[in-house]
Amino acid sequence: MKLIYVFDAYCGWSYGFARTMADVAHRHPDLPVEVVSGGLFLGGRRVPIRQFGYVQGANAEITRRTGAPFGESYERLIADGEFVMDSEAAACGMAALREVAPDRAVRLAALLQEAFYLDGLSLSEVSTYRVVAQRAGLDGDAVEAALDRVSAADDFRRARELGVTGYPTLLADLPGEQIVTLVAGNASADEVERRIDALIS
Repeated sequence: MKLIYVFDAYCGWSYGFARTMADVAHRHPDLPVEVVSGGLFLGGRRVPIRQFGYVQGANAEITRRTGAPFGESYERLIADGEFVMDSEAAACGMAALREVAPDRAVRLAALLQEAFYLDGLSLSEVSTYRVVAQRAGLDGDAVEAALDRVSAADDFRRARELGVTGYPTLLADLPGEQIVTLVAGNASADEVERRIDALIS
């Protein structure tokens, strides 16, 4: 069995789920985790953030339910409503980080979201990936070089093939090509643990 974690780096609920995902990966170091970027803000949804009037209320609910904090730098970034979230750029960045350190994809996804939601760094800027690389102990030049090679297309195609349309989604890929949804939305690590145990037993 392996786990498949489908998230979007610009999805607040994915950010709130990051701690759970880290706990699950820590509890099951024997289970490989495939991290896939979804496409929440593409096409007509790549608009100034002020057009999503629910953001502040959603963030408050995310903090209430998951404990995930939102940083002052992030609040300043979105305060004037002009910032545009681009899931394609974020997915490319995640693909580059994953290429350099594939066995650390879960941690890198969390660091990427912290760069946005805590530090207010745009996931469309190359400099952001150098910051993430430094925090992860990776070679920033290698990550920047990978950015020139990767695309988001494979991730978006994979998410579609899996039938995932909401983030975060955690799947279990079982023998016989059976895929089971463990989480669609929010859940605690203990809840995920019980669902994994039910599949294993």
